[in-house]
Amino acid sequence: MIFDIVSPLQLGGAIAVAMLAGLIKGLVGFAMPMILISGMSMFVSPEIALAGLILPTLVTNGIQALRQGPRAAVQSVMRFRIFLCSMLAMLLVSAQLVRVLPGEWLLIFIGGPISLFAISQLAGFPLRLARGPSKLIEAGVGGFAGFIGGLSGVWGPPTVAYLTALDTEKREHVRVQGVIYGVGAVALFAAHVGSGVLTPRTALFSLILVPPAVAAMSLGVKVHDRIDQKAFRKATLLVLLIAGLNLLRRAIFA
Repeated sequence: MIFDIVSPLQLGGAIAVAMLAGLIKGLVGFAMPMILISGMSMFVSPEIALAGLILPTLVTNGIQALRQGPRAAVQSVMRFRIFLCSMLAMLLVSAQLVRVLPGEWLLIFIGGPISLFAISQLAGFPLRLARGPSKLIEAGVGGFAGFIGGLSGVWGPPTVAYLTALDTEKREHVRVQGVIYGVGAVALFAAHVGSGVLTPRTALFSLILVPPAVAAMSLGVKVHDRIDQKAFRKATLLVLLIAGLNLLRRAIFA
């Protein structure tokens, strides 16, 4: 059944992309959906790539969120509840627009601000919210992340930019990402069952990508545990910059 939608060569390529995505996710806590959708879109249709990222994203985020135990995960949910609620609401709405809005404009809308944020941070002009954000800012960033997440399956860059601006500690940074992305991944799963993107065939394709993604993620986690906060922040910003520039490349040269 799987070869009704992808060839054996395409499936092998997708597994390789899933391994790379898992490795990076284990290191910095995010970028799996971006790597999966941008990598797989080079040889399968965007809709199949979007469906393919759903289950690996769901499983790896669950592992990431619960790494320090359920109690820590619940504390993260309570701390970022406004972000989560606004993200979920916009994700469920925008997922129904996935076949309507022009993809190129969406990629520019995501990639431009994220690239500028990463460049400014790396150049020594940090945007910090050391005293914590207002509820309005938190709801706005969460809503924006959810809106682009429902359309593209990618809600990591705004979330990471927000947590980085808060100067969140390394372990909490990764755990909170896992909680936010995990909740979002459940909503994305439900939304795209409704939108028709996730079918029995595309769900099987997505399921095949779970084991290589999880295995590679475990290797990335080992590297993550050995680096300090400063190195983690720099690695996070570099991945964020590459992701943002790649989104712009896809928009301009699509």
